Amino acid sequence: MSDRATRVLADAPTTADPVADAARELIAGLGLRPWGQVAASVYETGRLVAVAPWLTGHDQRIAFLVRSQRPDGAWGPPEGYALVPTLSATDALLAALADGRAGTELLAPVARALGALVGTLLRTDARTLPDTPALDLIVPALVDTINDRLAGLERATADRLPHPPLPLPAGLNRDRLRAVRSAVAAGAALPPKLAHFYEILDAAPADAGPTLTAVGASPAATAAWLTAAGPAAGPTAYAFLRALIRDEGGPVPCPAPITVFERAWVLSGLSRAGITINPPNSVVETLTAATAGQGIATGEGLPTDADTTSVSLDALARLGRPADPGSLWAYETADGFCTWPGEDGFSVTTNAHVLDAFGQHLSRHPDADARYHRAVDRLSVVLPGHQRADGAWQDRWHASPYYATACCVLALAEFGRGAAAAEAVDRAAGWVLNSQRADGSWGRWSGTAEETAYALQVLLTVPTTVPRVDDAVARGHAYLHESAAREHPPLWYGKELYCPTVIVRAAVLAACQLVGVRASGVDRSVVDCGYRSTKTTT
Repeated sequence: MSDRATRVLADAPTTADPVADAARELIAGLGLRPWGQVAASVYETGRLVAVAPWLTGHDQRIAFLVRSQRPDGAWGPPEGYALVPTLSATDALLAALADGRAGTELLAPVARALGALVGTLLRTDARTLPDTPALDLIVPALVDTINDRLAGLERATADRLPHPPLPLPAGLNRDRLRAVRSAVAAGAALPPKLAHFYEILDAAPADAGPTLTAVGASPAATAAWLTAAGPAAGPTAYAFLRALIRDEGGPVPCPAPITVFERAWVLSGLSRAGITINPPNSVVETLTAATAGQGIATGEGLPTDADTTSVSLDALARLGRPADPGSLWAYETADGFCTWPGEDGFSVTTNAHVLDAFGQHLSRHPDADARYHRAVDRLSVVLPGHQRADGAWQDRWHASPYYATACCVLALAEFGRGAAAAEAVDRAAGWVLNSQRADGSWGRWSGTAEETAYALQVLLTVPTTVPRVDDAVARGHAYLHESAAREHPPLWYGKELYCPTVIVRAAVLAACQLVGVRASGVDRSVVDCGYRSTKTTT
């Protein structure tokens, strides 16, 4: 075992339980911030600058975009994940440049942004771009808007900028965007999931009204509606936007609200790790709709989905309030379970969470309908069938294979049946062991506390006799101690990658708890396991 890891495990634990204390504080925050806590979004903030300059905090949003720009002129995470936020920020700064209030200080960041788009981000094949939601709508819409803004600039300004028309990535076209906009113009009812993207659809949501909190759980979609209809048309939504702007100091997050999503993942993850929690009934009650109809949605304005429904059911069961998971049958397909009907693709994490929900039900009702048993047997084969050759899983709702691998391993280890499930767990643990970084961390692009927490959860499901596991766990936990002051990067799939901060903190706390159970001498000080206080006031 390394010297650094030995130092972390050397001190005997105190009688206090700071992990449990931190978990209680975190859960208290769920009630104080009922719409959820998500880091500020470049894409969403850019849309507010472009479509709603009348909202308070406009100058602060522009400043946020300028200081968030990367040295290469782009915004956001590495690889193709930078395309959508860079398009949004570029369009926003061009809009601010055109209105004349910002002077010429935006010329340099706009020039760098156009250089990044033309030189790198748009010179790619669409097949290599990440499968973020509605990319085939967002990219054509923003490319067209940017080209229109460039064409409309005053000559003196335009001459100081690169001015080629922006192309679309090879293999991407405007067909779906035109079809959706035509349907909107014809008065057709759109699928509920498209409400999340109303800001690019030239649409007014049919169900928008004075009591609506947010259009499609999106500040940008909400702002676009209020810009068209006026704040008086949606006083509740207007108040919600102002609260988000106030809390973030100008920028806004996305998605928001994520009430159920946040609560389900936090309560399920902490309980699964063995952390004693006692959430208020008002928080738990928000999950109970998972038992009705087709289940529950991530937050107001989004359609119901199997992923949120499954995790809500798992959380309820772990909190001693089990419910029949029959609502999940609405999502059964020939391949397993879809996130929502008509999903483009297959989500291993959704299917892992369905296995959790059904497994919880059968652990309490072993004589339940044979359909549940058949589903567990089936998922115990389906999930290993989607495992990569190296032992990891990759999913369409998170950029990191460590998240997908943790979801699959935890479900298969607890509820999976048969040799395929057991073998898949062992192969995943081998991949995690072999991919640990020299500093003790894990991560797709660089070491992060979030991904390290998922890796530790995987390793802590395998027997202690597996070679190298204890040393890897100690080194990973040492990294969590040393990374407490670092920001959590965005890794979750939305219009761009985003960070649900409380969910991530819960994952780190869960890992700290599991390490403490495995190694009795572990230092359990909360500040050293990546948790920073999130106390808020009403």
